[in-house]
Amino acid sequence: MSQYSTYRLGDISRKLDHARFYPLDVMVTGVTGAGKSSTLNALFLREIARVGRGCEPETMGIDHYRMNERIRLWDTPGLGDGIAADLRHQKAMIDLLTRTYTHQDGVFGLIDLALVVIDGSGRDLGATYSLINDTLLPYLAADRVMVVINQADIAMKGRHWDDERRKPLPALREFLDDKALSIQKRVREATGLSIRKPIYYSAEYHYNIPAFFDFIIEHIPTKRRNLDICSQRIASGFRR
Repeated sequence: MSQYSTYRLGDISRKLDHARFYPLDVMVTGVTGAGKSSTLNALFLREIARVGRGCEPETMGIDHYRMNERIRLWDTPGLGDGIAADLRHQKAMIDLLTRTYTHQDGVFGLIDLALVVIDGSGRDLGATYSLINDTLLPYLAADRVMVVINQADIAMKGRHWDDERRKPLPALREFLDDKALSIQKRVREATGLSIRKPIYYSAEYHYNIPAFFDFIIEHIPTKRRNLDICSQRIASGFRR
């Protein structure tokens, strides 16, 4: 069992009890190479999702993993593998976003939150903005979309990373803080989505993983996901 399976479990349980649903279903998404699978492995402290090496991504379908009885994570295929593959992957993600469950109060969306993983060493975020705008926002309210920055260790091509202590030196921390603010601003400009300042972490070196979890906990919704809002957005050709 991962040490994170009990991390702030009391806080998570209280929030979900107040919202009157569980588990919290989180869709983990991003472009190929951002580190979705390595992120899941870091959370579980073991290899549950194979990490792609070279140009071949590992996640080709959708798998789900339980952290505990309160949180379930859904690993989705990355975008950026070509037009045909992206269309298949986008359809798989939309199928997941439109999956429902029935409760005595009505029919609700299965996925509660989407976690968008960004490669901290990359500069071109066009595919990520398209993912947010074209795949997520038609089906999820803006406050259910989170953005996080992985691969903090190579954000400056490996410079200013303390290999011994596995954490960024001051120059890299400053760079990452500026990058997080820049991404926050650019996401707003490109998609209209006002997000909280993204947190940064390194899945490979397990740096800042508790902050990653805190970020998810902060975003736990206060109620089930109402599909009527999604239907209205899609019918109106929703674009931000």
